Amino acid sequence: MSIETTVTLDDDVLERVKAESQARGASFHETLNDLLRLALAKQKSQQERKPFKIKPFKNSGYYPHLNYDCTARLLEEIEGPDHR
Repeated sequence: MSIETTVTLDDDVLERVKAESQARGASFHETLNDLLRLALAKQKSQQERKPFKIKPFKNSGYYPHLNYDCTARLLEEIEGPDHR
């Protein structure tokens, strides 16, 4: 099923879709539909990704007295005050 509708495209988007349809040798509406499907599928797959989590190893060298949020302080603690 398809529905005819009016869509307002920005000039840069219009030119890119026209160029893509010429490169594919396909009609404008076929190319626009394909590009929309790709964008929607990509958006959906990004939403479905599991959040990235780091699992620390036991005894992985965590030192509670160090502030791990400040890289400069960590470098100074590890390499000394002349680490630069």
